[in-house]
Amino acid sequence: MLVRALLILVLAVSTVVPAGAAEQSLANTIKKIFSTPTPTPKPRKKKKSSSTTKKPSPSPAASPKKKPSPANEESPAPSVTPSIKKKKPSASPSPTPSLGRKKKSSPTPEPTATPEGSKSPSVTPSPTVTPESSSTPAPTSPVPKKHGAPNATLTPDAIKGFENYPANVQKLLVSALELTTRNLDYKYGSADPATGGMDCSGFVYFVLKQNGVEDVPRDSSEQYVWLRRSRRFEAVLSQKDNSFELEDLKPGDLLFWTGTYSIERDPPITHAMIYLGREKKTGQRVMVGASDGRVYQGESRNGVSVFDFNVQRNGKADDGKLRPTFIGYGHIPGLRE
Repeated sequence: MLVRALLILVLAVSTVVPAGAAEQSLANTIKKIFSTPTPTPKPRKKKKSSSTTKKPSPSPAASPKKKPSPANEESPAPSVTPSIKKKKPSASPSPTPSLGRKKKSSPTPEPTATPEGSKSPSVTPSPTVTPESSSTPAPTSPVPKKHGAPNATLTPDAIKGFENYPANVQKLLVSALELTTRNLDYKYGSADPATGGMDCSGFVYFVLKQNGVEDVPRDSSEQYVWLRRSRRFEAVLSQKDNSFELEDLKPGDLLFWTGTYSIERDPPITHAMIYLGREKKTGQRVMVGASDGRVYQGESRNGVSVFDFNVQRNGKADDGKLRPTFIGYGHIPGLRE
């Protein structure tokens, strides 16, 4: 109604006022008319702002979303559009991956717990300590092995006239003396030092085989028969160490006994060793081989060692047992040829 009244008033004035003035008045009135409705869009802007404010209202849950809300209000301006492009990559990737990374970082300590679990297999080597306890019985095993004095050895220089021995004899005796340095035990039935021990005939068999005597038998009784058949055996019946029956005894010869242990055998040879000669220091006859109780320098030895050689004859010991009896010696075929 107000607009209609204004229009009527303008028409009335135009009829009274001259044409020039009327044009000015119309222009002024038109300006006023257009100026007056301008306040009307103001409440509209407020309504838009209120609508926009209502939209960000659900968003304030996240505090950073309030800042991009004014950017949305400025979005209709074309100049703002590039700014929105700049803000979108800056805002959107920064919070989202940061939260994602923080969440991923939270499980990262969990794998740190897994190496703690790996400590549990580190505890598993603790049972490896148990073999250490198993090693304790190991020292107990050598105790029964060496119930006598330690094995004895001699160097070739300690044997009287060793340098004058034939080369084959020297070689054989050197290899025999080398076995005395290995701390080998007396081991019945063994002819191999790799087993940790040897018996008497096994020692003779190994040394002769090592020095090219291929036809030597393994058993002491068979070794005795081997020399008897080759006509190289010298029997000894005397009970004296200076008997003439020992005049042909030479270094490298094999020595034989009976009665060292109980066995039914024909002939009843039970023990064999290799004669070394006389020791420079004492002048005593010495021999080398494997035994479980023979004597060197007044001490009983058990294993591969150097021993004193003494003639022993028939008779009984104090305990009533039959004592070992030396029966003779034999020259190894081909050793001095």
